[in-house]
Amino acid sequence: MTPDEVREDWAEREGDFSPRYYAEKGPDDTSEAVRSAIEFYVGDDARVLELGCGSGRHLEHLRRGGFDRLAGIDINGESFDVMGEHFPGLAATGEFHTGAIEDVLSEFDDDAFDAVYSVETLQHVHPEDAWVFEEVVRVASDLLVTAENEGNGAQRGREGAEVSYVNDEFPLYHRNWKDVFSELGGVQVVKEPTERDTIRAFKLA
Repeated sequence: MTPDEVREDWAEREGDFSPRYYAEKGPDDTSEAVRSAIEFYVGDDARVLELGCGSGRHLEHLRRGGFDRLAGIDINGESFDVMGEHFPGLAATGEFHTGAIEDVLSEFDDDAFDAVYSVETLQHVHPEDAWVFEEVVRVASDLLVTAENEGNGAQRGREGAEVSYVNDEFPLYHRNWKDVFSELGGVQVVKEPTERDTIRAFKLA
């Protein structure tokens, strides 16, 4: 798939893995791991951005935990309609942007957010768009948290950007995020493998 095809697939997705699909699941253990990392390393007064926020289930967990400076980006415009239905308090108080992270991040100043995080979003960035990881670091002043699929079982954390396909539909680009963000100046302070993903947190200079 080309970069545009990858983005178009997520912008138009319905059914499985759509904004409504995740809204109905609600916050989960990953939501709590993200909250714990941000609270411990930055504090609950942090300005926080989620990349690929969907309908906001992880941001809603932060909001319920006392965070009130929340922002999100999602390429699927339906995300924010679904958010209004399922998490109206978040929809009313957060700052949200529709578009690809490759387009939206350039609108923010350097160090615009205290913490930036992604949950199963950066794994969909096409190798040709890997430059956007520098933008992720640029807008985050203190902390970056990733919860991404790095490869399954014994292959978790494998090097490179090898690709697998979910339901023979869309690609996952497996990267070792410690390698990616260490090269961009991050210092890993958390690594927590889960059955599905690897959760990492990086302190930024």
